[in-house]
Amino acid sequence: MPRHVEFEGTVGRFVDSQGRRAPVDLPLLAADAWAATPSAGLLLSTDAEPDARVQSAPMIGIDFSSFHDGRGLSLAVLLRTRLGYAGELRALGDVRPDLLHYLVRCGFDSFVLAEGCQIDTDDPRLAPHASHYQASVQNPLPVFRRDHVTS
Repeated sequence: MPRHVEFEGTVGRFVDSQGRRAPVDLPLLAADAWAATPSAGLLLSTDAEPDARVQSAPMIGIDFSSFHDGRGLSLAVLLRTRLGYAGELRALGDVRPDLLHYLVRCGFDSFVLAEGCQIDTDDPRLAPHASHYQASVQNPLPVFRRDHVTS
């Protein structure tokens, strides 16, 4: 679980325990414009219904239109698990510090905080719990299965 964030301008990138972070920074285009320029990043709204074509996007930005709308988190899980998307996922729009922990668990690599929001690079909200019962994109096994897995 990342416990650190690095900022490059307004873009925050989650840093894992090995110091790796998301390296991509591309312009984001809506789906119809992206189809003509697939080397750019793809911008999706929270109500998008992506298909396998999105796998070729080097970066996907998910626009959170409202802090109260969790569909962007569900969309990220769908992209990572069902569609096997391995590129950078970036959260945009009304992204608040309280959401960062969930962004990590759902597979996001980076984010842009909403205007007026700030966070310290080692903010405890990045990893408020040492462990989780539920499975996630980050750790696909629920706790009762993790205890019984042997190496």
